[in-house]
Amino acid sequence: MPGINCTQTTEFSLAGFTEDPATQVTLFLLFLLFLLTYLVTILGNLGMITLIRASALLHSPMYYFLGNLAFVNLCTSTTITPRMLAGVLLGKKGITYAGCMAQIFTFGLFVVTECFLLAAMAYDRYVAICHPLLYLLVMSPERCSWLVTSSYLLGLTNGVGQAIGMSSLFFCSSSAIDLFFCDISMLISLSSSDTTLSLIILRTSSSLLGVPSLLVVLVSYVAIISTILSISSAEGKRKALSTCASHLAVLSTFYGPLIFMYLIPRSDTSRGGDKWAAVLYSVVTPMLNPWIYSLRNREVKEAWRRLRKIK
Repeated sequence: MPGINCTQTTEFSLAGFTEDPATQVTLFLLFLLFLLTYLVTILGNLGMITLIRASALLHSPMYYFLGNLAFVNLCTSTTITPRMLAGVLLGKKGITYAGCMAQIFTFGLFVVTECFLLAAMAYDRYVAICHPLLYLLVMSPERCSWLVTSSYLLGLTNGVGQAIGMSSLFFCSSSAIDLFFCDISMLISLSSSDTTLSLIILRTSSSLLGVPSLLVVLVSYVAIISTILSISSAEGKRKALSTCASHLAVLSTFYGPLIFMYLIPRSDTSRGGDKWAAVLYSVVTPMLNPWIYSLRNREVKEAWRRLRKIK
């Protein structure tokens, strides 16, 4: 329990990049880089959503999932990037307790939602490659809608759980977070109260929500690779692999930084790369996803060409 003379912190300081020994020119260049990234994120994801809705060529289960992934990426970036831009340009490091709670809730919601959307997309690729004759039956509109709705509900469960875990913490000594957004694991380490409940919620949500979605991805791709290896022609193998290439690229940019930041053990003095890992999965990955699918997917390119002809 906190000491009797301890006053609850009402504001946190998001040190992030503003604590680095950087010149004003460097900070301004960082601001321009993050601003450009955010603008490209908005353009890419809104463009992907609009294209999927407007083009009949993209009215299929895979693009239904991709449209929802673009929406989640847009929300994830908007939760983090505008606040980070204010910190870099204006040196505005303070964030209220309520603002921190809101960030934890929304970020926890959309990160877990993205985990399950990526799992649903992996399952979609598994059915398409391993059971192509049953694809339309298995991936029916009702099942796709159920998979997407479940993803959002599980994300909401995580967001509420993280917010509840945060509300049980008491802060009175240090309120400086060495990151550019409120991260629950760092807040737990700063708390001066009993963190047992928060740790239980954090570990439980990671085990019950993160692990199953990752297992679905791994099992799906084990089956996909096994099926591809059984294909006799090289052209058939190439076509099968090409249908998974974009999804695999998105998986690597999403899970790679998360695993580095949360699962690789290291000392407090060697956590300097955490903020750059956080930049990757919270800022860069939402920008890359729509462009990965746009540049590598023939159907998306054809839909763009048809839409331009109509205009």
